[in-house]
Amino acid sequence: MTTLKKQLLIFDFDGTLIDSVPDLADAVNDMLSTLGKETYPIATIRNWVGNGSRKLVERALVGNIEVKVGQLSKEEADHAEHIFFDAYAKTSGAKTVAYPGVKDGLKQLKLAGFTLALVTNKPMRFVPKILESFGWQDLFAEVLGGDSLATKKPDPAPLLQVCQVLNISAEHAVMIGDSKNDIVAGQNANMDTLGLSYGYNYGQDIRDLNPTKAFDDFQSLVDWIMTNYNT
Repeated sequence: MTTLKKQLLIFDFDGTLIDSVPDLADAVNDMLSTLGKETYPIATIRNWVGNGSRKLVERALVGNIEVKVGQLSKEEADHAEHIFFDAYAKTSGAKTVAYPGVKDGLKQLKLAGFTLALVTNKPMRFVPKILESFGWQDLFAEVLGGDSLATKKPDPAPLLQVCQVLNISAEHAVMIGDSKNDIVAGQNANMDTLGLSYGYNYGQDIRDLNPTKAFDDFQSLVDWIMTNYNT
């Protein structure tokens, strides 16, 4: 494990800082109902979240985390995704909550001198409203959504883009998230990676992905960062 001091902390959003599944599940089931299809319990939909809206919609349409080639036409998926976007935009966001310790933890890290950034696979159009609802709009020096670039996590491009924009090298950055997409993206960007076990990782233990370190709650993560990476 490196002892190099870190400057930039790049956070995932859904499953890391916020639990948005209740609102996402409502939007998914509204979409399915509109299309005359079977709806699903929140526990099932939770396992489909993490690869962006398009993949979530496709999984809901076929009722499985694995979507086979040719199982859906582009037109069918496009139409369903449009309905999903409309449904998700209409949610009040009242069911989306911050995980315990996140609000105070983020402020503690920022006050300690770390630069914070957000890289999510959620479409960018939905991000500002959620950040504002928690009063977090001024915490992050850079924010990228799943459609901000041509590729999304687990591709390392969004992470490297943040480093370039903020003029901070990848060796001085850390990727923090709850899923394979986050850990693999960070590893591919040659960054340290910190995993959180409580989020959305398709039933896989985050520790199986060999992050630099893993934690079961956000405050433990913050405490470790303050001890090991403090600038």
